[in-house]
Amino acid sequence: MNDILSDIMDWSEVWALLIPLLYFLFKRNQPRYLTPVIVYLFIALLINLTGNIIADYKDYLPLWMHSNNPLYNLHSLIRLICFSCFFIALKQPSFTRLKYILPAISLLIIIINFKYVENFGNLDHLSGNLLAAEAYILLVYCMLYYLAKLRDDESDISSDPDFWIVTGLSIYVVVNFFVFLFYVPMINQNPNLANNIWSVHNIAYIILCIFITKALYEPARHQHTA
Repeated sequence: MNDILSDIMDWSEVWALLIPLLYFLFKRNQPRYLTPVIVYLFIALLINLTGNIIADYKDYLPLWMHSNNPLYNLHSLIRLICFSCFFIALKQPSFTRLKYILPAISLLIIIINFKYVENFGNLDHLSGNLLAAEAYILLVYCMLYYLAKLRDDESDISSDPDFWIVTGLSIYVVVNFFVFLFYVPMINQNPNLANNIWSVHNIAYIILCIFITKALYEPARHQHTA
């Protein structure tokens, strides 16, 4: 029973994405600013499915395909790019310049990290610095979003699809910032603990996907009640 639950959790980065994607296939009429998030879902599904296949069936694959760690680094970059585009596409009147500056800051941090600190293609472990930096940048975006909402004095923001995406993303990055930051040291010191801690990441990822599904549901609900 424990093995079954472990397998379900290990594959949660794949099946959790199917929740919003399957809903989207039936409700494709979504606001344009959600396009970067929808694109992310499809790319993430491909990356995570490939990563899980490598992890579970690496004995049947060539030696150079025995590690899925570079895929996690690629996923982190894709997620940062897509959600940065999402926040910029929202066209909130506040903090516009800062939202355009953040991608440049992110790029600079990533270049410095992989030039002087880490190797992007490291097969032994994923890039904890990249994942932590991504979480921090996305958290800044989320904070700017909420500050803009407060400045605009909007009352019923729970009916906005973007509110649910940002809330789910906020939960994901807050929960995982320290997981990402200390994951590589934990792998070196206590691999079993690191594996258990990653389950926290998977749970937060499921929550993110559920909130994205809720965001995709909101436009359809308004059309139905209009």
